[in-house]
Amino acid sequence: MFHGSMVALVTPMRPDGAVDNEALDALVEFHIENGTNAIIVMGTTGESATLDEKEHCDVVRWVVERAAGRIPVIAGTGSNSTREAIDLTRCAMHAGADACLLVTPYYNKPTQEGLYRHFRAVAEAVSIPQILYNVPGRTAVDMLPETVERLADIANIVGIKEATGDLGRGQEIMQRCGSRLTVYSGDDATAMALILAGARGNISVTANVAPRDMSALCAAALKGDRAEAEQLNQRLMPLHQTLFLEANPIPVKWALFEMGLIADGIRLPLTLLSEPYRGPLREAMQQAGVIS
Repeated sequence: MFHGSMVALVTPMRPDGAVDNEALDALVEFHIENGTNAIIVMGTTGESATLDEKEHCDVVRWVVERAAGRIPVIAGTGSNSTREAIDLTRCAMHAGADACLLVTPYYNKPTQEGLYRHFRAVAEAVSIPQILYNVPGRTAVDMLPETVERLADIANIVGIKEATGDLGRGQEIMQRCGSRLTVYSGDDATAMALILAGARGNISVTANVAPRDMSALCAAALKGDRAEAEQLNQRLMPLHQTLFLEANPIPVKWALFEMGLIADGIRLPLTLLSEPYRGPLREAMQQAGVIS
C-alpha cells in the first residue's frame, strides 16, 4: 500500500514551543519537491508525547490539508491507553489521513496477549488502515513475531514498522506473515539491508534532512540495485549515526534549524542539542551534501 522513503516528520516549533504552522507548510512542500514517498506525522520524531490531544489532531489535519492528496499522510496515533489510541485514530481518520501508525503501549509493559488485544481493539473500533510500530528501545516492551503474525489476520492491520535494527527479526516477520502484512524498516542504519531482503520501505529520521538521497536509496533497494543503494547508504551513514547522538528528535531538529528550515523550538523535557555534538553532526551534514 505504501512504499519507499517515508519521512518521520518533525513538528516545527517556535522558540516558545508553539507549533509553527508556516514552517510545517514549508516542510510538506520540501518533501514533495524532493521525492519523499509518504509523510508520517505525529510519530516519535514529531514529539507526539508532548502535544495534547487537540494539538495532535490539529497537526494531523493541517498536514493532510496541505498535502492535498499529493503524498500519502500517515498519522501516528499510538498510546499506552487503548481508549486514547482509539480516539486519536478516529480523529486521524476523520481528518483524512491515509493510514495510522500505532506504537506499542509504552511504560505499561503489557504481555503479548495484552498487545494483541490492544491492537485488535483499535483496529475493530476504527476502520482506517493501521501500521504497527515496534520500538522496544523506547517503549520497554517488545512485540514478538508470533504476536505480529496473529495481528496480520486482522484486515485493516496492513503493516509493521520494525525498529529493532535486527535484520533477522524483520525477515522472520516477513516469513511468518507473507503477503498479509507489509514490513517497513524503522532504523535508518539497517534500512537498506532490510529493503533488499523484502521490506517495502523505510520510516526515516534521516529523510528529514536528506530527503532526495533517502528516496533514491529506497528506490534503488526496492529495485534490487545493491550497488547504487550501497553507494547512497555509505554517503548517508554518518547522518544515520549522528542523528541519534542524543535522543530523537533532538539532533534532527537542530540539523533542520542549521539548514534554515525550522526555528529552534523544542518542548521540555527535550532540550536543544548539546554543544559537543554539534560539530560532528554538522560534519555529517556536509559529507551528505545537505549543507556547504
